[in-house]
Amino acid sequence: QVLLVESGGGLVQPGGSLILSCAASGNIFSINTMGWYRQAPGKQRELVAVIINGWRTNYGDSVKGRFTISRDNAKNTMYLQMNSLKPEDTAVYHCSYQTQAVQVWGQGTQVTVSS
Repeated sequence: QVLLVESGGGLVQPGGSLILSCAASGNIFSINTMGWYRQAPGKQRELVAVIINGWRTNYGDSVKGRFTISRDNAKNTMYLQMNSLKPEDTAVYHCSYQTQAVQVWGQGTQVTVSS
């Protein structure tokens, strides 16, 4: 069983930066995909970024060049560095852990970009 706990959300002005963290605990397999997804009110959940098997990354088109996903395997913690934030980045951000057998979601952390 895997538990994910996100932290780091909050209120930031347009153009600002935030770092989200996702701490994973439990039976973590080395072959996995961890990622960040977000859901704004009235919209479908969308991919923000994923990191596959600890190193290969993929980003949603709307965040390319502004967000960076990374992972500290020793700490089983994943990060999302978000720069040049825009109001349209406002959403609840969820982290995800996925293997061939299971997908687990965190409870989410609110990010609000507003002046």
